[in-house]
Amino acid sequence: MGYVVRATWTAQPGSEHIVHQALAELAPPSRQEPGCRFYTAYQDPKEPLVFHLFEIYDDEAAYQAHGASEHFQRLAFGTAIPVLAGRERAFFETLDV
Repeated sequence: MGYVVRATWTAQPGSEHIVHQALAELAPPSRQEPGCRFYTAYQDPKEPLVFHLFEIYDDEAAYQAHGASEHFQRLAFGTAIPVLAGRERAFFETLDV
């Protein structure tokens, strides 16, 4: 089974370029983490303030390690999250089908 995270980050107006750049820098090292199976960020061009992340990890511990990583602390907590108007996360498990 995999541990799935679906997150939505909504930037404050005028800050979307900061969030976009932080995600551009955050994605490559996140994909290289042990336990990360998939990591992508995407955006609807009609909603430029809203960013979505879809992540799959081996287990919850791998996700927790991602949140504690230097790059997440610096780029997410230190750069993007302070300029967000909203942040939502939902957690799931994959089905063995």
